[in-house]
Amino acid sequence: MTPNLWTHLHWLTVLEEQQSFTRAAERLEVSKSAVSLKIKELEELAGVALVQRTTRNVRLTDAAKELVRELKQPFANIEQSFRTIRDSDGPVSGVVRVTAPVAFSRQHLVPKISEFLKLYPEIRVQLVATDQIVSLASDGFDLAIRHSDSIPETAVASVLCNTRSLLVASPNYLSKRGIPLTPRQLEEHHCIYYPRGTQEPVWTFNHDSHASESVQVLGIFAANNSEVMRDAAINHLGIAMLPDFSVQQAINQGLLFEVLPDWHIQNEFADTISIVRPYAEKVPRPVLELYRWLKNKFSEH
Repeated sequence: MTPNLWTHLHWLTVLEEQQSFTRAAERLEVSKSAVSLKIKELEELAGVALVQRTTRNVRLTDAAKELVRELKQPFANIEQSFRTIRDSDGPVSGVVRVTAPVAFSRQHLVPKISEFLKLYPEIRVQLVATDQIVSLASDGFDLAIRHSDSIPETAVASVLCNTRSLLVASPNYLSKRGIPLTPRQLEEHHCIYYPRGTQEPVWTFNHDSHASESVQVLGIFAANNSEVMRDAAINHLGIAMLPDFSVQQAINQGLLFEVLPDWHIQNEFADTISIVRPYAEKVPRPVLELYRWLKNKFSEH
């Protein structure tokens, strides 16, 4: 048996199960590029094609399907035996360094980490809440929560939840300035925005029954933190564009009102929140436990 061939074969069974390199990487908690490389190496060793690749999914060849049928049960038995050994081990201990956006940390992440630490009292979590994208490797972080649709293929990542951008304003502001009914009417309002360079922002919208519209907006206040922008909107400074996780509670409390709810905001904030860790052959158990805990807790909602 060629050295390390067992890993290649196992990953082939997971690829067959998931029908996608991306989903297989999430299932194995490795990078997408690592899965692709292992399958390519396996094909070279076998001397036959094992996977038919398309832009949307992957299909196994007949030879690969036959191989997977023979392998599934033995690998399932090995996995169960390993879990039994792992779960019988002593308490998990160590430090996990995490970076995450400020608003998401305060409103959604910290409550879940608090639950986690009650279950694992010998683990310590160091959270750096920042809206800046920091390097996991050079800055020494074990995990990152990313509000981004673009994750490096060399990282191990899973989507925690979907998110969307909203326009919101206080009832007081809207009663004085009026409620815009189309994106073009935003030109008549103060808009609170996330500054990206020195240019005035352009917001783009589409609608199920209207053509796409792009509007250059102006305002008297801008900030690089969604909670600051939310508080500015609560204090009647204008109409703010914000991710839903930062403003939903204020909407529920009646402090903010959603504006243009039938229009879809394009390309301002990402549509997903992901958890990311650097790829490594051996990952510390505290890091894996927190990674899996957060995946499971967010999937419940």
